[in-house]
Amino acid sequence: MTNAALLNYDTDLKSVEHEVLDERSRHLRRLIFRAIEKGGRGHVGPALSIVEIIRVLYDDFLRFKPGEPRWPGRDRFILSKGHGCLGLYAVLADRGFFPLEELDRFCRFDSILGGHPETIVPGVEACTGALGHGLPIGVGMALAARMRGRDSKVYVLMGDGEINEGSVWEAAACADKHRLSHLTAIIDYNKIQSAGSVFEIQNMEPLADKWRSFGFRVFECNGHSIGELKGTFQAAAGAAGDKPRAVICHTVKGKGIPAAEGNADWHHKSSLSDGDLRAIRGALGS
Repeated sequence: MTNAALLNYDTDLKSVEHEVLDERSRHLRRLIFRAIEKGGRGHVGPALSIVEIIRVLYDDFLRFKPGEPRWPGRDRFILSKGHGCLGLYAVLADRGFFPLEELDRFCRFDSILGGHPETIVPGVEACTGALGHGLPIGVGMALAARMRGRDSKVYVLMGDGEINEGSVWEAAACADKHRLSHLTAIIDYNKIQSAGSVFEIQNMEPLADKWRSFGFRVFECNGHSIGELKGTFQAAAGAAGDKPRAVICHTVKGKGIPAAEGNADWHHKSSLSDGDLRAIRGALGS
């Protein structure tokens, strides 16, 4: 990890790497690997870096009804980095949007759970995977909520490689123009794109300053610490003013599986060797 480019974050970044996962986080990872083992493929690293972010949102912040996923009064969560969908599927299944057994059919022709999320899945708000589209969709949802007099919040989770897309920054400018204080952009800052380090491929530092320059109130935290995530999302929601919010979550790609952590080779696995499976089971206690 290149610390020199991250001076805006005032917490020891080693704490992100060394964060100990609790049993709930390990359980959600076991659900992810239940799907991967049955489906024989999946984006491993991108799913594991976002588990705690999605967990905290669904456990503590989002309004929703699992039995009525299109309830008009719900808050909206968009996973813009759609390739990390296994992290979302695990939480949605755990929260009762669909049976856990559906994870066993991941990527089968008769399953609703594909390699990128689609709105056929209960709880999925947008078809994503073509990167850079989530924030524009979120801006539209936030505007629609205002026009209809609803107080719904909109959260959009993006990858740090994804925000190379110009459409992200067009949407950010629009969010500032319309003063969408009920919109929160979340960046999964694991610092590795599909092919390597974000600093080598397209360095976006100073990242916090970029979001501030687009009119956002910016917050940063350890994206694997449940306590920090809760406190940061609470601070963002309660911040005064009419600016949109951005939360930069410092994470580890592949978090929870030592062989996968910080390893671009685990971005996607089209097959898992016996050694891979042993590493997963050893790390997760499954």
